Amino acid sequence: MNTNDILALVEPWRLLWNGELSYTDRIIHPEWVAHAAPITGGAPGDATGRESLNAWVGGIQSAFRGLDFQLAVGPITDGEYLVVRWGAQGTYTGGIPGASPDAVGRTITFTGTDTLRVQDGLLIEYWANADSLWFAQQLGMAVPALA
Repeated sequence: MNTNDILALVEPWRLLWNGELSYTDRIIHPEWVAHAAPITGGAPGDATGRESLNAWVGGIQSAFRGLDFQLAVGPITDGEYLVVRWGAQGTYTGGIPGASPDAVGRTITFTGTDTLRVQDGLLIEYWANADSLWFAQQLGMAVPALA
């Protein structure tokens, strides 16, 4: 796959995270796997399949009104890998476990870096790194102390 074909996946990826789930079947490989720690806390885990990605995106979109993801750096390609740095902003509407009720109505901003692997012209593997601490602090979540 050439670099231009890989770069053509960036905008649909951003639109998918902005809630346009119709892009999932067009750009996500059926054997999709995501490696991530939940932005709301907890142990890292893998999510597999297109349905898990749709549930993830749908969940974050339902917790925010007007949630908008924008690219900040990149895209950067290296062989079969694609990397983008993003920023997102939206108004918290509730529903994230552990968030303070006082956070409802607050504009939340957060950032992250996505590393994606491309296979057969589709995104097949994903490593998500988001600023979970900043995200949690804005939502008034209790942040565990380091041991």
